[in-house]
Amino acid sequence: MKTFFMKTEQNFKNHPKLVKGFHGVLFLSILALLGGSVSYLIIAEEGHAYPASLFLLTTFIFLVLVWYTRQFPLKAQDRAIRAEENLRHYVLTGKLLPAELRMGQIIALRFAPDEEFLPLIDRAIKEGLSQKEIKMAIKNWKPDYYRV
Repeated sequence: MKTFFMKTEQNFKNHPKLVKGFHGVLFLSILALLGGSVSYLIIAEEGHAYPASLFLLTTFIFLVLVWYTRQFPLKAQDRAIRAEENLRHYVLTGKLLPAELRMGQIIALRFAPDEEFLPLIDRAIKEGLSQKEIKMAIKNWKPDYYRV
């Protein structure tokens, strides 16, 4: 099922989601603020060092805010993915996911259809496959259009 914003079927090559306003405009704006703040602090005349340092502090606050604005929902979604894949594994095998799987591997396995899921789990554990290697090994991509 494609969402309103997806123009093509999801696959390994097009599954990363970049939001231009967040990943582009916001990042470039903060980078410009950082450059301007450092420049202002360096060339600040006497009595202007305080506002220049406040601009630099504001830039740092924005960077921290952007970082956590992205990380908190991703961590929550990772927990949901772990629970979903644990349930899927339990339905297919009657057992929970093997403890040897790393979170990145579990996240990658969500794209595998049921028929590829169990063999890929075994390979991921035995060969220590990375997230990218797991995704590349999937033959029939199962899209996830709801990732944050």
